[in-house]
Amino acid sequence: MTPAARIQATIELLTALDATPKPADSIASAYFRNHRYIGSKDRTDIAGTFYAILRRKARLAWHIESCGVPVLPRSLLIANILVGECRPPEEVTGIFSGAKFAPAEMGDGEMKLLKALSGKKLVDRHMPDSVRAECPPWAEADMRQALGKDFVPALSAMTEPAPLDLRTNTLKTTREKLLASLRKHGIPAEATPYSPWGLRIMGRPAVATWPEFEDGQVEIQDEGSQLIALLVDAKPGMMVADVCAGAGGKTLGLAATMNNKGRLIAADVLDRRLVRAKERFRRAGAFNIETKPLKSETDPWIKHHKLSFDRVLVDAPCSGTGTWRRNPDSRWKPLGPALDEITSIQARILESAARLVKPGGRLVYATCSLLPRENEDQVTAFLEKNPAFTLVNTQDVWAECPTSPHLKMLPHLHKTDGFFAAVLQRAEAPEETKTKG
Repeated sequence: MTPAARIQATIELLTALDATPKPADSIASAYFRNHRYIGSKDRTDIAGTFYAILRRKARLAWHIESCGVPVLPRSLLIANILVGECRPPEEVTGIFSGAKFAPAEMGDGEMKLLKALSGKKLVDRHMPDSVRAECPPWAEADMRQALGKDFVPALSAMTEPAPLDLRTNTLKTTREKLLASLRKHGIPAEATPYSPWGLRIMGRPAVATWPEFEDGQVEIQDEGSQLIALLVDAKPGMMVADVCAGAGGKTLGLAATMNNKGRLIAADVLDRRLVRAKERFRRAGAFNIETKPLKSETDPWIKHHKLSFDRVLVDAPCSGTGTWRRNPDSRWKPLGPALDEITSIQARILESAARLVKPGGRLVYATCSLLPRENEDQVTAFLEKNPAFTLVNTQDVWAECPTSPHLKMLPHLHKTDGFFAAVLQRAEAPEETKTKG
């Protein structure tokens, strides 16, 4: 494909994103499936430009609006070439030529944009902090509360592409052996600083084609996500429940810490995700996992198993604000429930899952959000309603935990996605209750 044809394809992707209630990765996958003639190198280039624009969207839109031009897929591409990629104006006119497979020639407004933005930088000193940080209006107040003086540094770090983190499956190998194997294949990798199982890969290799992946020795998982298993502290022989298991990434981490011994329940209200997770469990050699579809957060199964589990993990559905590095479109196009509804769902799940925890057992609440309403506020409200539970300092569970009393991973400080976790412990049963039992 010519450079102009690749730009036209990117315009089509942005147009589809505006018109379709689906996330960017689904739209890109569908587009490339429907255009199989596009080669792998061209797909990489098109997708790279598409996601770069999503990461710069507020700043590009600010420049466009400053020129009095509508923010549309074409104007975003023009602005990105000029101020995002710092390319000269003649390249823009060469691309927007109207030739076969190229974008149509520029109109008067687009020519105005071309002249106004020539030679300008992406970040302008007149930009508001919210624009500089690519923070959407719906999240700004909460983000400022959560981050304070780190508002711009933290959110700016999330405008950069995320690294590729892997988790070693210790049921099959060690990090040292896996690291040596990858280096032998010429894949640059390094150990992650916090997770004892993590590897960070430079670039975007095709992990799914590796023999180590096919054999279940390694899983793709952000380092911050890996740390949740350390805080659950599930040991061999325990009864453990992951009540929002989803695709099973954290469940697999728990299976490894349990060394396949004990009983591990992967539960979720989305049965189809559990069905897909079973293949991951099989490949990883995790044989102590049982899947349990739930009808709701108040499924009768929870009542029937109250006070039964040593450890319960609630990886709650959330706004996903901690994953904006990976899902930049979700800043501007939230597809799930509104924040007030999400926090209500979180509170109900946490309250219900707590019933599973046996005396002396622990409940771990986690999100991939940075917002206090989904994190600290939820924990505080739960503890006020449930005096049998107390907050356990994360560093008392895992001495090397980088933050306390909660886990709070921030992209600009820890180079991970944004994660939050709190460890809550149910009081031991009184001695007379134990005797009667």
